[in-house]
Amino acid sequence: MLFTWIPRILVFGGIPLVALTDLLGLNVNLKFALCAITIVGLAVYMGRATDSVSIHTGPRIGGILNATFGNAVELIISIFSLKAGFITIVLASMAGAIIGNLLLVAGLSFLIGGILHKRQQFNIFDARFHVGMLMFGIIVAFVIPRVFNLDGVGQDGFILSVAISIILIILYILGIYFRLFAQRGAYPVDEESENKEDAEWSKKKSIGVLIAATVGVGYISENLVGTFEEVVASFGFSEVFIGIILIAIIGNAAENASAVYMAYLNKIEVSIEIAIGSCIQIAMFVLPVLVLLSFALGTPMPLVFSFQELIAMVLAAFLTIVIINDGDTNWFEGATLLAAYLIMGIGFFLL
Repeated sequence: MLFTWIPRILVFGGIPLVALTDLLGLNVNLKFALCAITIVGLAVYMGRATDSVSIHTGPRIGGILNATFGNAVELIISIFSLKAGFITIVLASMAGAIIGNLLLVAGLSFLIGGILHKRQQFNIFDARFHVGMLMFGIIVAFVIPRVFNLDGVGQDGFILSVAISIILIILYILGIYFRLFAQRGAYPVDEESENKEDAEWSKKKSIGVLIAATVGVGYISENLVGTFEEVVASFGFSEVFIGIILIAIIGNAAENASAVYMAYLNKIEVSIEIAIGSCIQIAMFVLPVLVLLSFALGTPMPLVFSFQELIAMVLAAFLTIVIINDGDTNWFEGATLLAAYLIMGIGFFLL
């Protein structure tokens, strides 16, 4: 019941209040907070609508839809941020989403699931697939621009960024095809996961809610981005901290809650797909798309992270790989991931 009413209050109360603060020119910090909580509510609606459409269309098309809309909130916020010229915040929010999914979301899921169910097991073949994608998407593709072009600017830096972005998108699409089609018959499939579920909403209603929520996220995101400069000045936060912690958590709030809830229900494979699958999607699809879009928007963005962001992502990926590569998890492994996220968060706050 709470899961139904809280998002409804956040959305139908938040959107008018954001419009009112914009109209009356009220406190910008209040507007930032209202935008943040409203986006969380809209993200919940987008997630529920996508799940319903996925059930109506079947597992294969549903998987593609989840891949497309899973990180729509982060993509929309980043597009408006790019238009406003906040390249540092965009890169930081992408790094924050990756670190947050690997350490915060997976950590909370493993901790809660481990406390309730002791030891949770998941498909080792899926885990190894995720490991390979993480290794390529983060440890290879993001490190290469720093190795071959340290500043990331200039013609060579942008050519390298565009080339890597195109390769990442192609490999990500191939990865979707492999998971949905080619993998069947190559590895064992859990038959229980193939059972037909009941959709929460009809197909027509789901599509309508998805469109309306996407439009709402666009409106609120534009207002959210408009508060960045004054929030930075008011609280003394750096643009990196706003992107890597605040925006990343806001954009991933609905997915975070879903992953932890699935672990609570002892559906740890779903939690891993939400947390780590979403991370791979950001690294190999959302961020490369933003790099390509940045040229069309007139604010070219190289695929080059700061030294701190890069090291944090690589270490988060290595730690996650070590933990999931054995096919089971427990509460202590979750606590380890959370401890790593806390240490990195303190570091970025003091940066």
